[in-house]
Amino acid sequence: MGKTKLTARGVAFKALGAYRRDGVWPDKALDELIKKHDLPQREAALAMQITGGVMQNMALCDYYVGYYSAAGLKKIEPRVLDILRLSIYQILFLNKIPVSAAVNEGVTLVKKNANPEAARYVNAVLRKIAEAVEKGSLPEIAGGPERSLSVKYSHPEWLVCEFCSVLGATDAERLLSADNETDVPVTAQVNTLLTAADETVAALGAEGVKVARHEWLEGCIELRGAGSVERLEAHRKGYIYIQDAGARLAVLAAGVKPGDFVIDGCAAPGGKSFAAAIAMGDAGRITAFDMNTSKIRHITDGAARLGISIIETFVSDALSPVEDFISKADVVIADVPCSGFGVIRKKPEIRYKTQKEVAGLPDMQKKILVSLAAYVKPGGTLLYSTCTLLQSENEDVVGRFLSEHSEFHPEGFRLPGIGDVPGGMITLWPHIHGTDGFFICRMRK
Repeated sequence: MGKTKLTARGVAFKALGAYRRDGVWPDKALDELIKKHDLPQREAALAMQITGGVMQNMALCDYYVGYYSAAGLKKIEPRVLDILRLSIYQILFLNKIPVSAAVNEGVTLVKKNANPEAARYVNAVLRKIAEAVEKGSLPEIAGGPERSLSVKYSHPEWLVCEFCSVLGATDAERLLSADNETDVPVTAQVNTLLTAADETVAALGAEGVKVARHEWLEGCIELRGAGSVERLEAHRKGYIYIQDAGARLAVLAAGVKPGDFVIDGCAAPGGKSFAAAIAMGDAGRITAFDMNTSKIRHITDGAARLGISIIETFVSDALSPVEDFISKADVVIADVPCSGFGVIRKKPEIRYKTQKEVAGLPDMQKKILVSLAAYVKPGGTLLYSTCTLLQSENEDVVGRFLSEHSEFHPEGFRLPGIGDVPGGMITLWPHIHGTDGFFICRMRK
């Protein structure tokens, strides 16, 4: 007998199950499943849309399951709950899919993959929700403002409270909405060592990619409909590398220039080293290190693809200073490991990290910052950055560092599209700046 052919919904169901059981990131599971079952492009796109949509709206889907079901969530078989979620997401958000198709496919998935006796229950719950959507009578979300926002946008309540405390409820809702955008482009930077932006835009357009220049960051482009970027000729030739505008701005804030000696202390996956090398015109020296051998190899391969010659790599722990580099670097980039809450719009599963999981990060980040600061020569620059929005990992870490290291002080800088940052530190917000969430602090020794 041949292999069972999966539909888009079947692939989404298996990807969600892999995440629930094993913590496998849905995009990785999706790639494997789409290839394994040879899904046509249209079906593959639908599988990706459903999976990502459920990850973005899981708490909201669960709220309606709880409202329209006599059984509590904990009593529902996990596989059945996965099917309810992906079906409800379609009913709520995918207007081009007939409600009947979403309901019927959900029931079919239960019969094939779970307890068949649950099919009648699933059918009843989905039809109640479909009817409420049609009549515009879905229930209001009970609870206070933070609870309501938490369910509506499927962010943990503790994280919503953090955002509300900094931004206020209105602006926090704008951030949460931005996190749940469904048409976030892939952002790439043009490698001006090998080509120009005009030529790259034209080349990508000829490959059928929808490409647009970034509104205010020169050399930055946004791709839609690109599929696997690695397959593009512009990528293979080294004309582009994937990097968000926020990460590029961090390197611009560091102020690297040709001839500098730059150390990138937590370098993987290499984007900031690449951006620095290009800003330096491939003249000077960049030492990039990380703890993981395979990640270091990825940086080396990436530099070769981009035609960059000044990056040297080696495996090293950022917490263990290398004596040969003490007080030698013009610029040190400390882009430290973080909770990643600034990139939720691109990696929706990050929102489900618990408060306990991220509680120990600030202490580790400060230790790394102290260790890497030893490499900065007198008069040199120390750049601290994260892709998170939590003050505990950003301003608080910098504040603790500066209170113990009087030889460093914040230094103002200017960024394209942003303007002057006189205090030497800034948080970039997705709903305000259109970038990933990013924290940048520049200090002078």
